[in-house]
Amino acid sequence: MTQEVLSELDLTSLLSLSFSTSINELHDRLSELGFGDIRPVHGFMFKCITPNGSTGVELAEYLGITKQAVSKMVDYLEKCGYVIRKDHPTDKRGKIIVLTERGWLVVKAKEKILTEIEQRWIEKIGTQRLQMLKEDLTILVYEGNEDRLPTRLRPVW
Repeated sequence: MTQEVLSELDLTSLLSLSFSTSINELHDRLSELGFGDIRPVHGFMFKCITPNGSTGVELAEYLGITKQAVSKMVDYLEKCGYVIRKDHPTDKRGKIIVLTERGWLVVKAKEKILTEIEQRWIEKIGTQRLQMLKEDLTILVYEGNEDRLPTRLRPVW
């Protein structure tokens, strides 16, 4: 797709493409670092897992999926060494999901890569324009959602 074709796209398409481009680069780079088994949805799950751990119910609510789907994801991530299940500290029947050392390593790598991507955007369009873009998007998102903004970021399904 050429820059000319891109310039003819509507705002929604450009926002979607910019998100996809960033996520694709993030995951390509994570793969190069040995985290090729991580998918975008896993990053959203990691964001919800607090340092003290989170329950499957909390993760399901946050991601907007079933507890069974969360359980399958946790099984996969546990097998890959990113999370472990531990006994819940107050509910004898419950479990909490916590990040392992490998899980925290991928979180730190993700943060570094996203910072580098944003820095490259600054180099392309300048600090002031990127800050203006962020401020403008903040206004549009806030005004477009009024009192319906979620308290946490959720993946777009």
